[in-house]
Amino acid sequence: MTPEQIEALAGWMTERLGAGSVRLATPSKMSGGAIQENWKLDAEVTGGAHAGSLALVLRTDAPSGVSVSHPRAHEFALLKAAFAAGATVPQPLALDETGTVLGKPFYLMRRAAGTANPRALSRDKELDPHRPDLTAAIGRELARIHSITPPRDDLDFLPQDPRPPVERRLDEFRAQLDALPQAYPALEWAIRWLEMNAPASAATVLGHGDFRCGNIMADGAQVTAVLDWEFAGWSDPMEDVGWICARCWRFGVDDRIVGGIGDLADFRRGYEAEAGHSLDWDQVGFWEVLATVRWAIIALHQGERHLSGEEMSMELALTGRKAVEMEFDVLTQIRAIETGRLERVS
Repeated sequence: MTPEQIEALAGWMTERLGAGSVRLATPSKMSGGAIQENWKLDAEVTGGAHAGSLALVLRTDAPSGVSVSHPRAHEFALLKAAFAAGATVPQPLALDETGTVLGKPFYLMRRAAGTANPRALSRDKELDPHRPDLTAAIGRELARIHSITPPRDDLDFLPQDPRPPVERRLDEFRAQLDALPQAYPALEWAIRWLEMNAPASAATVLGHGDFRCGNIMADGAQVTAVLDWEFAGWSDPMEDVGWICARCWRFGVDDRIVGGIGDLADFRRGYEAEAGHSLDWDQVGFWEVLATVRWAIIALHQGERHLSGEEMSMELALTGRKAVEMEFDVLTQIRAIETGRLERVS
């Protein structure tokens, strides 16, 4: 950010936070966020409800994005809804929807402690004694998110469709594949398999859409924040479960089904204790396949951002290459389900 932008941001914050004044340290761009930009922001606030030192994150648009990602105003509304529902999310504070301050929309939220680093959460041996409790806590967080159900006036921008969530998702997959310059037969076949084996739909809830290791911050056995709400929408609750359980989000620790962090039994324990009801846990395998197909398509679109010249990035290029791994995983997962070799905790 330029000095002029920092000065303008401080003035905007003074007004939005109802403060006497705001003094900002030089913002620094945070790691991660391939689709959006996150900036570390430290503020000294005088007067008003937020007086004192504020550790903040400013979240704004990256130079290019993906079409299925929510704009910042929608993401801010989702964060507010989750915060009100008791989910452990960073407190949303202020939104600039018009982009008058930085030239593009952004919002401010409190900065959470802990780590979201997937390698640390999946491989740190010091975390091993805490894994059962942490995995249960992750299940509780997802149940709190799923307590948000339609209709919601504050979330009226989320498309509502009377069709089963699986049917809607598979139609999205086909359209997203058709938008790519090449054909991907293995993914097309997997979509057909999903269509033919879709389970009966459960109640529609707010799905986070990217609930996984990397978007969950933790400190010991405590979840300190659920991040990145840009893919949230009305969905089957099992879609989020399948996403965090898919092998592609275990970061090489395949024996810990839930995001490389812990066991499904502990996750289920936490979810059911918070929700007060069960889910169809026998269908986790199906939803893992759907999650893997979805990640493959996202990876292909990320890679296309680089290949098209829209945003030259080694990270985007490497992400695009991961789609081949996902194709292999999909075929392996479906074979395991079809031959009855996929083991799950009931």
